[in-house]
Amino acid sequence: MATTVNSSSLYNLLSLPCFSSSQNAPAFSLNLHSKSSFTSLSSSSFTHAIKCRPLCRNVVVSALSKIAESELINFPAESDGKFGVVPADAGVYAVYDENSEVQFIGISRNIAASVSTHRKSVPELCSSVKVGVVEEPDRTALTQAWKSWMEEHIAVTGKIPPGNETGNTTWVRQAPKKKPDLKLTPGRNVQLTVPLEQLIDRLVKENKVVAFIKGSRSAPQCGFSQKVVGILESEGADYESVDVLDEEYNSGLRETLKKYSNWPTFPQVFVNGDLVGGCDILSSMHEKGELAGLLK
Repeated sequence: MATTVNSSSLYNLLSLPCFSSSQNAPAFSLNLHSKSSFTSLSSSSFTHAIKCRPLCRNVVVSALSKIAESELINFPAESDGKFGVVPADAGVYAVYDENSEVQFIGISRNIAASVSTHRKSVPELCSSVKVGVVEEPDRTALTQAWKSWMEEHIAVTGKIPPGNETGNTTWVRQAPKKKPDLKLTPGRNVQLTVPLEQLIDRLVKENKVVAFIKGSRSAPQCGFSQKVVGILESEGADYESVDVLDEEYNSGLRETLKKYSNWPTFPQVFVNGDLVGGCDILSSMHEKGELAGLLK
């Protein structure tokens, strides 16, 4: 009986700005009738195919080792989640359980951070890992590297790793349900009993993460706000959002918030009552893997 895995998410992956822990498992599509019916790409033909493409991708792929040739990195039974031997580079990785069975093959902009996340969320399935670093990690090169490892694994075992099967959510952080944007006032014609600045102060201190954005979380009205919403949701953050352009229920918020935070632009993201910053700071922390710990 054929095993089919949806490939639509693989093409969606190419439009993503980065591969976070919730995006490092593109689906794979192959009809597997038997091991003999599968034809994998050899390293020579794969490199030849890449040579036909620009940006010297032949260098990238030819430098990528096969799964069988990669060193197996064993994890200690007890760990604080920090693995100095796992590179914080972009590339592909395969996670093995205690029986040396591949459970998941993923791609990441920061392999060490992704592996650390897996070790914390499913430690019973993470006993060791193999890593393949991609030297020039554009989206296409990373995806091709992932496909190469998937093809090699399937050619040898005749099956897809459990974590990469359609519907498996063990390895993928689920996006939180959409929340409605908060309204600070009952309406612009209702007189407030407390100053707006006090409402802001109460809001940011009573909620773990608050994002003041232009537009709603479902329809941001500027590119910076859209990027911040995307980062928070890719991190799986449980956050509150406030539309600073809503003059009906948040009248006067923009100017009051600028004075409260001493920050002149939007969006503004607060964590544990403190201003973290805007789009640039949040993007930098996200790319360095520093945001996940802060948002927990």
